[in-house]
Amino acid sequence: MEKRIDKINYYLNIAKSVADRSTCLRKKSGAVIVNHDEIISTGYSGAPRGRENCIDLGYCCKKKFFPDIRHAGYDACRSVHAEQNALISGARRDMLGASLYLVQYRTDTSEYEEKPGCCQMCRKMIINSGISKVIVRINEEEYQTIDVGDWVKHDDLLEGKITY
Repeated sequence: MEKRIDKINYYLNIAKSVADRSTCLRKKSGAVIVNHDEIISTGYSGAPRGRENCIDLGYCCKKKFFPDIRHAGYDACRSVHAEQNALISGARRDMLGASLYLVQYRTDTSEYEEKPGCCQMCRKMIINSGISKVIVRINEEEYQTIDVGDWVKHDDLLEGKITY
């Protein structure tokens, strides 16, 4: 008898399909917000509506114009993050207590992001949305569950740490 996929990997697989629509040349990201076993919204990384995507331009603006900026420097990036796009597509009342499923993989290797997670801005938006947990894919079978309450209690910025 064929084994049925578990719910978490089911939603992570959907997030992977959403990530495949990403227009970032460096990393593909997809997010799915689920509450009470119902998909509330999805989002992938890409330029704001109406602007040309990096994939269409043929270059990464951040790398071209700000090559010395490593981690952070999100103001130099054209993309709206997958989490942000999912959050603005849903109503807060539907997100209270929900879970956000996140998949991130590199375009150059197609391998899942080594340390998947949310940047500080996305963390703040997720906290304010009322989402209670974030599940990030590690590989095809494994994932990590993050309690959003931990982000509220332990603010990395107060310790001088920049995440992501």
